[in-house]
Amino acid sequence: MRYYLLDRITELSPPERARGIKAVALSEDYLADHFPRYPTMPGALMLESLAQLSGVLLEKSAAMVNGAEIRAVLTTVERAKFRQLVRPGDVLLLESRVVQLREEGGRVTALARVGDRTAVTADLQFAFFQLDDDTVRAAHAQLLDYWLRGSSPAPAFGRGEG
Repeated sequence: MRYYLLDRITELSPPERARGIKAVALSEDYLADHFPRYPTMPGALMLESLAQLSGVLLEKSAAMVNGAEIRAVLTTVERAKFRQLVRPGDVLLLESRVVQLREEGGRVTALARVGDRTAVTADLQFAFFQLDDDTVRAAHAQLLDYWLRGSSPAPAFGRGEG
């Protein structure tokens, strides 16, 4: 993945919800041209922040409910609404809630806020697939350890698993 658009998972409570943060910095590549002299985080990347958080939530939810180690991949974005510009220095407060969890995939409702103002809302759908690559599994586990450090509550299954 080229862009990690999730800085920290602050709460992981499968199979219900997850919360996280994304701090928007002026040094991020995508801000150079979006827009000149008025840098703004693209809406598609705000959705990607929510998708990264939601994917972790659904993966851990599937592990808890079905005992399956899977990967979640975004398949559908519905009812996305962009309500506020997000600029360098802003901190996106991300939240994702499981709406549906099935063996083949899951659906969440997600939102991102800056302070008490909603920046984006969307319904996201994911498909699940098995990943049998130990190198990718190890890299994923390392990323999750980073994202989850300092999270609350700190679920035992959230650390070191792929």
